[in-house]
Amino acid sequence: MTLPQDVTRLQSEMRAAVREHWKAFLIEGILLMILGLAAMIVPPLASLAVTIFLGWMFLISGIAGLMLTFWARQMPGFWWSLISAILAVGAGIILLAKPVQGTLTLTIVVGAYFLAEGVATIMYALEHRRELSERWSWMLFAGLLDILIAAMIIAGLPGSAEWAIGLLVGINLLFGGATMVGVALAARNA
Repeated sequence: MTLPQDVTRLQSEMRAAVREHWKAFLIEGILLMILGLAAMIVPPLASLAVTIFLGWMFLISGIAGLMLTFWARQMPGFWWSLISAILAVGAGIILLAKPVQGTLTLTIVVGAYFLAEGVATIMYALEHRRELSERWSWMLFAGLLDILIAAMIIAGLPGSAEWAIGLLVGINLLFGGATMVGVALAARNA
């Protein structure tokens, strides 16, 4: 088979699978929307939950990394793997022991990310305005919006730590859930 035929076959199989399981997509979408709305209604609780979740993720991945590093200690890069695993365990312990302070740190990182992403998007839009024709202005707007969000988060510190992570996660869950509901309904009607 050639590559275009493989892609066409894969797309067809995906459409059939989504059509067959559209109810599962619908249920998941509704659940994500409910969780997103809850996070947006009570962002401090959602921010804390995200911080604790990340703490556990770092701790578990760090412990697994330590075990694998010692199991394969003859492999090159042993010390780098060991340092990485220790840092992950340390980050997990700190986030779990002091989740409120961890939320503040995560908020600072998110604010810096939005600022960097905004600047990069603006520069990309300006650099490619000829190739992107009328779409470059939308990219420019998205970059300016990222910088505005970053300014709101950074200027509001430490108070913004209470709501920023939870609100952003809530918005993401809400729109992700709405997308899944849309996919499910389109697959049902197909």
